[in-house]
Amino acid sequence: MPWYHPLLFALDAERAHRLTIRALAIAGARTGRVETTPRLAQIVAGLHFANPVGLAAGVDKDAEAIPGFFGLGFGSVEVGTLTPLPQPGNPKPRLFRLVEDRAVINRMGFNNGGIDAALNRLPRERSGILGVNVGANKDAADRIADYATGVTKAAAHADYVTINISSPNTPGLRDLQHGAALAELLAASRAAAGRTPLFLKVAPDLEPAHIDDIARAAINHRIDALIVSNTTVSRPPLRSRHAGEAGGLSGAPLATLSRQRLAEFRVATGAALPLISVGGIDSAEEAYARIRAGASLVQLYSALVYEGPGLARRIARGLDALLARDGFAHIGDAVGAG
Repeated sequence: MPWYHPLLFALDAERAHRLTIRALAIAGARTGRVETTPRLAQIVAGLHFANPVGLAAGVDKDAEAIPGFFGLGFGSVEVGTLTPLPQPGNPKPRLFRLVEDRAVINRMGFNNGGIDAALNRLPRERSGILGVNVGANKDAADRIADYATGVTKAAAHADYVTINISSPNTPGLRDLQHGAALAELLAASRAAAGRTPLFLKVAPDLEPAHIDDIARAAINHRIDALIVSNTTVSRPPLRSRHAGEAGGLSGAPLATLSRQRLAEFRVATGAALPLISVGGIDSAEEAYARIRAGASLVQLYSALVYEGPGLARRIARGLDALLARDGFAHIGDAVGAG
């Protein structure tokens, strides 16, 4: 664990997070450069990713520190979740470290300053791929209209847009993952995105029939990639005193479930859609396993809390070495090879 962890861990988790974002915003691109090699670069959804390691949505919610995160080595940064109108989110405390489990529980509730303010902060020049993750306001009368609004606005500025219907912290949001509601949402969002690549982020808490339905709907509505997956409301055995907190669980305990869902979506899509794996990825070896299982890209969040800001660069360099060891000239050749 990095030397400064005792200092940050002495603070409330959300306050420590805010301090980290502020520091990266001040540092900007001085933090470094995107990590890349010819072996790591690839095209996904028509976009050139310098490396497959991305920052997941939820870290830089309001797009305050994009250059700083690219400087940590990330090939892509996804900001948000952003809603059409600002909203404070759920009451505090709402973010908890489960140190003994190397995990996090959050019930943030799409707290953000609104999509317009965040889009005004997006840098015109950036060194990697920038995604914008959009959601619906908690009290929206028409949530699908909220998504269409968010996608329309984000598509004019982002390299890709993600529609997030998988957060467990907005009541009823996950209902949009099924049936007619899903079809209506995807149709409206696809029309709103125009030519901008559109990604869909799904929950890990899905039944097999739901996985097949989502895969079929995503293909039918020309979704460009699936992000598998968000946090889980399930609870594997945990040791931390915060284990009973309500909200979505992420980090190391999510790894097994995330791997399982990745494999199931690989089968359900027939490899017709790029998959982005999230959940419990904390090393180059784990990232490589997800790629060999069918992920074109991976994303990080909770592991950064425990492994520190050098994690993205370590994973990218480790992936390059693992690909070379196994005789892959290009990372695309390793996708699904396992």
